[in-house]
Amino acid sequence: MRVNFTVNGRKHEADDVWEGESLLYVLRERMGLPGSKNACEQGECGSCTVRLDGVPVCSCLVAAGQVEGREVVTVEGLADFAAHRSEAHPGSGCAPGACGTSLDRARRWEAKPVAEQSRNTGELSPIQQAFIDAGAVQCGFCTPGLLVAADELLERHPEPSDADIREALSGNLCRCTGYEKILDAVRLAAARAEETV
Repeated sequence: MRVNFTVNGRKHEADDVWEGESLLYVLRERMGLPGSKNACEQGECGSCTVRLDGVPVCSCLVAAGQVEGREVVTVEGLADFAAHRSEAHPGSGCAPGACGTSLDRARRWEAKPVAEQSRNTGELSPIQQAFIDAGAVQCGFCTPGLLVAADELLERHPEPSDADIREALSGNLCRCTGYEKILDAVRLAAARAEETV
């Protein structure tokens, strides 16, 4: 079957999708967007979290056919999505299919080291920068899912309590940390957003 959907604000088409193929497989293997990680394939770890029509979901559990006509935001489009959201739609989000990162730009994205003096490169979303600044990135396997879930939390609830943060990230497992640095990163992003208001 052919599936037409929006990824990171741009319309895309996936051909020859078989009935049981997951959204995760289509994103990684057909579209070349490897940010969402393939770990448990059972919706238990959260490493493959993307936003589907604004809601965080485990893309390994979503059949590709279910995204027909819908909007997906992956970690590759998070920076552009966050920047556009703060500039054009403060306090809300983008209309489906109206905004985002081109597939080509998402494929070319790579983390780059930043000098101590200038931490904000303009290439990262606030939550991505906060994860770096708080030392919340360990091996990086769980990081894309955590970033997507945290970004959605901060969009929905700009001043989250620790309980809110824990609840929002409860579906994302990290084997490298005790989670405190991850919580620090979300707190840092929220505090920085509060300073700019």
